[in-house]
Amino acid sequence: MLLDRVHRAVTAAREVTDHPVLEALARVGLVAYGVVHLLIGWLAWRLSRGAGGTDADQTGALETVARTPGGAVLLWAIGLGLLALALWQGGEVLLWWRGLLDREHRTRTAVVCAKCLAKAAVYAVLGVTALLFAVGAEYEADERLRELTGETLEVPGGAVAVGTAAVGVLAVGAYSLWRGATGGFMRDVDLPAAPDRWEPVIEVVGRVGYVAKGVAFGVVGVLLFRAATTADVSTATGLDGAMTAIGRTDAGPWLLGVVAAGFAAFGVYALARARYPDRDPSS
Repeated sequence: MLLDRVHRAVTAAREVTDHPVLEALARVGLVAYGVVHLLIGWLAWRLSRGAGGTDADQTGALETVARTPGGAVLLWAIGLGLLALALWQGGEVLLWWRGLLDREHRTRTAVVCAKCLAKAAVYAVLGVTALLFAVGAEYEADERLRELTGETLEVPGGAVAVGTAAVGVLAVGAYSLWRGATGGFMRDVDLPAAPDRWEPVIEVVGRVGYVAKGVAFGVVGVLLFRAATTADVSTATGLDGAMTAIGRTDAGPWLLGVVAAGFAAFGVYALARARYPDRDPSS
């Protein structure tokens, strides 16, 4: 039967994504993911102290890596590790796919698979960006976002599309806040393998990190929504623009310093997850 053939193919693919070599490469990706967030935190802290010159976002972090001795080699390692992480994380869908055939559990399974694929997409995009930097290509996330927003606003219904994207970014921010508040991120850590004394530390840095990311994405969403309603492309910006906007508030330097610490905390959490990885997407 066709279904049996599909099941055998999925089982074979699942064995590939479960291979120890791929898991080892995924750990490299998780380390890279943590290092990128530590660098974003450091760049945001410098921004809070009045320093400039480098964007406080993913591209700024990768530019920082590129300027270090052996930067190109490190970027290749980061890029390939993150792509392996994306494949490893996306492979979790292969465990859940049968639920899509069950009417009773279809909705729940679809949500779980969507979250898993969303995580994989984030890792893949960052991995590709790292490889672009490794081969010497130039890429500015904020500039590209403004260009894309401007192009979208010029077509019929473009404002609605940009507004919808803004709502999506706000939803991501709200989800990050929810993950931080509930501690659901702990399901991504293999707690039985981690020493008991480290569990509270992992939980604290994870909570702080997810809340900080939620705040930053919330600001990105607000700025993007403003671009949709005013047709002012200059307000469409990514993470670096959000950091700059936070820094311009009355309590800017202090608040930006807190957000910077939060991103650094998320970096520590990602490193802990690299040491004790679990890819359970059901959280």
